[in-house]
Amino acid sequence: MLTSAKSAIEFDRKNLDNSVLLNLYEGMLKPRMIEEKMLILLRQGKISKWFSGIGQEAISVGLTMAMKPEEYILPMHRNLGVFTSRNIPLYRLFSQWQGKSNGFTKGRDRSFHFGTQEFHLVGMISHLGPQLGVADGIALANLLKGNHQATAVFSGEGGTSEGDFHEALNVASVWQLPVLFCVENNGYALSTPTNEQYRCEHIADRAKGYGMESHILDGNNILEVFTKLSELTESIRQEPRPILLEFKTFRMRGHEEASGTKYVPDALMDEWAKKDPLLNYKIFLKETGVLSDALEASMEAKISEEISVHLQKANEESKIVPDETIELNDVYKDFVYQETVSNSNNENIRLIDAISQGLRQSMERHDDLVIMGQDIADYGGVFKITEGFLEQFGSERVRNTPICESAIVEAAMGLSIVGIKSVVEMQFADFASSGFNPIVNYLAKSHYRWNQNADVVIRMPCGAGVAAGPFHSQTNEAWFTKTPGLKVVYPAFPYDAKGLLATAIEDPNPVLFFEHKALYRSIRQDVPVDYYTLPFGKASLLSEGHQVSIITYGAGVHWALEILDKHPTIAADVLDLRTLQPLDLDAIFASVKKTGKVIVLQEDSLFGGIASDISATIMEHCFEFLDAPVKRVASMDTPIPFINDLEEQYLAKGKLEKTLLELLDY
Repeated sequence: MLTSAKSAIEFDRKNLDNSVLLNLYEGMLKPRMIEEKMLILLRQGKISKWFSGIGQEAISVGLTMAMKPEEYILPMHRNLGVFTSRNIPLYRLFSQWQGKSNGFTKGRDRSFHFGTQEFHLVGMISHLGPQLGVADGIALANLLKGNHQATAVFSGEGGTSEGDFHEALNVASVWQLPVLFCVENNGYALSTPTNEQYRCEHIADRAKGYGMESHILDGNNILEVFTKLSELTESIRQEPRPILLEFKTFRMRGHEEASGTKYVPDALMDEWAKKDPLLNYKIFLKETGVLSDALEASMEAKISEEISVHLQKANEESKIVPDETIELNDVYKDFVYQETVSNSNNENIRLIDAISQGLRQSMERHDDLVIMGQDIADYGGVFKITEGFLEQFGSERVRNTPICESAIVEAAMGLSIVGIKSVVEMQFADFASSGFNPIVNYLAKSHYRWNQNADVVIRMPCGAGVAAGPFHSQTNEAWFTKTPGLKVVYPAFPYDAKGLLATAIEDPNPVLFFEHKALYRSIRQDVPVDYYTLPFGKASLLSEGHQVSIITYGAGVHWALEILDKHPTIAADVLDLRTLQPLDLDAIFASVKKTGKVIVLQEDSLFGGIASDISATIMEHCFEFLDAPVKRVASMDTPIPFINDLEEQYLAKGKLEKTLLELLDY
């Protein structure tokens, strides 16, 4: 509490009308009163958790009121003032916090971990950093659309230690994106003080390394925040560029209520308590005659009544009734496959040509489709798949990126939020590990969490057999097939690759599209010249027989066919899965029931691969039809070696023939 009637903060109203001054006050008062009520409910056990923003309201309210309603803000869990300033009905917020249907996540995510297109807000995930790159994507979409809109994204000072912070700021600077990076420096990341978080004097100093403008603001001074951000938002709308903003403030309560503040010295708490943004601003307004006691009481009564009415409405709302069908159906956005058939002539092309052709024709079909990746523009990509694309489609749609897999995946998510499709090329599938978090935690979960799809295809050049060693040879599909919300495609032939890539781009869900490097230039096929699509979840039966089923995909398909050519008397089904998520279980079961003997072949190492899940599924559903144990054939459980002899020993190909003959003799 303040110990005197004099404001501890120096306010400058500039030329602001009294109505604006009062709107700013009411804007801060509302989240403060809501928080005070929520803390009571927390102690009563009526809400499960609370992340307090008391003492930081000036930042949320000042920023939001400086921005236009149609401009996206990406807040965090202490930015209640952002949500209230966007005039979200309070009962919806209360329902969200209680995990009810009128909230924004159907009870699937907590507190402020949600977004809403209606109010142009995109909430955080617990990993903090990814939303910075998502803001890049939204800002890029605004730049491409030429709509002169700004984007703002929040981070705490602790979040600036994450690699996503560096990547997002670097991309924004290189691309000159109109985005405000707003760092609330409130002293502690949970219990870690700033002197254990970074060594520079100010976080804003980091902007110099990115060639970026920066400003340090008093985060407790609502007038400084509002006036400066009004100026900056208008500036970047007209002159697009990123700006790093550091708001000096303090967290007056625990990281969340249960953690407390015992680690904070009492003197520091007392110092910042004197700088309370709401109480100091109230003193200023009363000193200048803008706010009377009667008006203050009227505002408080109005907000108190609003809180009570909306809280009662949320309390009266029924709890969500678990429904397994609803849960499963919401993992992906609905996609009704529409077959497009090509009536054109065929041409005999390689797998790499088919992928390039399919991508080019999709770029022509979807006139705002953006492709992003390292060296894909002038150079045409390391495998030359995008050669000539820059000349045809321009640098706005064919975008070279810095080496920053996370930020580019996140930017693709941001593009999707604004309705733009994108294709991201991982230079090698191995490098997806550097973008793993946003793939499995953002893209995969976004639609399930708050009904926002991720219209993103990630191309994954993969596979061994080219003497590329441990970091350029992995076939890492199993990292993603087990993650609900992702689709995984893995073609073995040019015809399938072109048609499935077209479908992947049409599909509004995130798709991992695996392309085996050893097949790029070694496999040819007659392929229609024009655009066409192929359905997901439909395997291809390449060979029919009654003795054994070989279920495989990617390079494994060609290994199986090669072995059968060597043993022409073996009558085998060879089932090319083509897509791994969704999986064609009907085709698998039909083949198993016909032959009674099964090999599931994968190039990936054995343990934890998709062959294990397919094998278990067959055992659960087709056990009575089996005449022998299901056999898994996979590569060694080692990293992939470089030298040819070691690589040949590693690969599953060398184990297939022996296993096949043993199974037939069982």
